[in-house]
Amino acid sequence: MGLFEDLSKFLETRLDEFLRANPHLELMGLEDQLRGQEQDAIRLLGDLKRREQQLKDHILATAQEIQKWHGRLTKAKAANRPDLVAMAEEREANLLRQGNQYWGQMQGVTTQIDQTRILQQQIHDRRRELKAKMAQLEAERAAQRAAERSAQNTSHWETGWYQPPMPGTGRASADPVEDRFQRWEAEQELEDLKRQMGR
Repeated sequence: MGLFEDLSKFLETRLDEFLRANPHLELMGLEDQLRGQEQDAIRLLGDLKRREQQLKDHILATAQEIQKWHGRLTKAKAANRPDLVAMAEEREANLLRQGNQYWGQMQGVTTQIDQTRILQQQIHDRRRELKAKMAQLEAERAAQRAAERSAQNTSHWETGWYQPPMPGTGRASADPVEDRFQRWEAEQELEDLKRQMGR
């Protein structure tokens, strides 16, 4: 058990170091989480709206039934039929209770819809902020790479040893394909570390 804990701590430390060295990967992970949460909120909102519509339909149907039984109650009273009056009053009272229950449920669902809308908007805003942060970080990394290349080229020119890189050799950071593969390889390494931690 102690060995497993030591290994787990070691892997967590390595993962933290890796994420500190590659903060864009951590931001990408957070963005994925937020996207999933936003999709969940949108699905929940759809479910709640369907439930709200069902309850509205039930309330309308119940109101129509109440109207029908109130008319029957009035007729039974006019005809002096106490037996029918009692049944109509009981049915009308049951329908009123049922209508009140539907109304209470609908108010609860409406509150949930409002809260879910607010939550979904908050998640959406956080995602937008995170994307802006990721873009800023990427711009900073690109500027840093350009500065390093410039310093390297200046150093080569000063020593007289400058040789332009041959096509297909050296680290061509301006190459979007190279950048894409480096990012992908770093993500794969992160996934491997996570898998190792999960064992």
